This record gives sequence, C-alpha cells and structure tokens, in this order.
Amino acid sequence: MIVTLTANPSLDRTIVVDAPLRPGEVQPAHPGREDAGGKGINVARVIFGAGVAVRAVLPLADDDPFDSALGATGIDAVRVPIAGRARANLTITDPEGITTKLNLPGATLSVSEADAVIAAVVEASRGARWLVLAGSLPPGVGDDFYVRVIEAVRRALGDDAPRIAVDTSGAALSAVVDGARPDLIKPNDEELAELTGSAASSDTLVTGVADAARRLVGSAKIGAALVTLGGEGAVLVTAEGEWFGRPPRIEVVSTVGAGDSSLAGYLLADHGGAVPAEKLRSSILYGAAAASLPGTQAPRPTDLPRGHVLVTARP
Repeated sequence: MIVTLTANPSLDRTIVVDAPLRPGEVQPAHPGREDAGGKGINVARVIFGAGVAVRAVLPLADDDPFDSALGATGIDAVRVPIAGRARANLTITDPEGITTKLNLPGATLSVSEADAVIAAVVEASRGARWLVLAGSLPPGVGDDFYVRVIEAVRRALGDDAPRIAVDTSGAALSAVVDGARPDLIKPNDEELAELTGSAASSDTLVTGVADAARRLVGSAKIGAALVTLGGEGAVLVTAEGEWFGRPPRIEVVSTVGAGDSSLAGYLLADHGGAVPAEKLRSSILYGAAAASLPGTQAPRPTDLPRGHVLVTARP
C-alpha cells in the first residue's frame, strides 16, 4: 500500500488554444479536460492505474463538486470533512506544448480541520510502505504542516511507519528538510536551487544538481533526492551513489503533472524491488508519458514511451 496526502486538492481544468497565448487579447480556445488534481491525487492516480494498492487522503467538504471528479478516478480516498471548497486551477496549453497555469490558493483549514487531516493520515498509513506528502499547503496550516504530519506518523507507528516522500517547494520544503528527515524528496532543479541556495549553470546542470543533492544526503537531512530536470531528464542521489538519465524523444502536449508522474514511476519501481538505476529509469519514463498526454491525465503502463532511457552512474 502507498498512501498519499493532498492537503490542497484542486479541480484541474485544461483548455487548448490554437496559437501562442497573447495576454490582453481575445483568442479562440477548445474545451479540454477536467481532472481531480493536486500533486498527491496525481501520484495516486498513476499508481492506481498501474494496479498497485494506493489510498489518497485529502480535506474535502461533503458537497464539494470536486468529489464527482475524484470518484470518477476509482481510487480509494479518505475524505476529511472541512467547511471550505477545493480550489480550481486553470491550465492553458498552446500548440507548442507551452503551458500557462493559474492556481488559486485553496480552502483555509481551521486548527481542528488540520488536526483531523493529520489524524486521518496516521490511520491511513498503518501497514503502508510509502507515505507521499505532495503539493502546496492550504492557507491556515503553517509552513511546518508536513513536519507535523511526519512527526505524528512516526510517533504513532514507530518502527512500522512507512518511508516518507515529500514533493513540495519553498518554505514547506525547507521546513521538512531542516526538521523532519524525509526518506525522499522530489524537487525540480529550480526548487532544489531555492532550497540549497546554489543554482547550477546550464553547462553543468547535472553536476550542479547532483552536488547540491549530495550535500543534503551526506548531511543526513534527507535519505535520497530525485531531482527532475524537465526535458533534460532526472538525477537520483542516494547514500549509495548518484545516477542520471535522459528521456526518450516525445511530442510534448502538456507538462502539467509530469513531475508527479515521475515520482509515481519511482515508487512503482521501488514497489517492484528495482535497483536505483531502474527506479530512475521508471521515473523518467512515467514523467515523459505524462508530458505526452493532454491535461492532468495520469499515464498508465501502456502509455510509456518505447524509446530507450540511458541511465549512467556518476563515478
């Protein structure tokens, strides 16, 4: 079982324009997709599509329209009642695959609602192999919310606590790395640069990313880092070594959710007992598959590109 927490779920609406977006002008558009989203939900949908048991925890009002889209996914979901409504995010994609996103802040959680979410995650995590904390935080919970979740799970479950993966950014990611020692983080290169204060140049992107991630792993702040680099591929750094891989050639349709699918691909490979290089290869294939699909569509194993992914270990 893999458990995900989406503290700030979103109804993801995607529209497609025939030409590059022109701010301030009127442009024709085509209706696209409407998906139950938020990073944890996206991860759960990919895992579910691969036939692996997954449970998604999220705050959600009983009468929220989001629930209809969530129910259509078929995933096992634990809904924690709240007063507010899930946000709606709008994605605009042009013919070149360039994506513009407009994200709303989401429902404000009260102290009691936030505590109820934490309690639900603890219960859902009993017997789980991984717990994934993914996405932005909703208003009202504070930057240390994921730290509180991790502490509650480990305190309640002890040696039986699942491994914990975190995919967030900014102050929330800094708080986790500084105070919670997650087993895995999944930033992109820009989020890693913000976290460490050391941006890599385009000429030394892979080396710079690997070095920055190694400092975090080496200092025992994190167990491992899976760093996605968009079209350049991804880097995996663990206590045992460092690996880099490039994606096969694809036609990019929408990059929304590609990073979430990358994390899901890594977890699926881990679930199958894969070695680090194969975990990275699976991550890259799932990320590429997501980028080749419209909207926030969750790739299935049959959607994976057939091109070869060369993964190399850093000496």
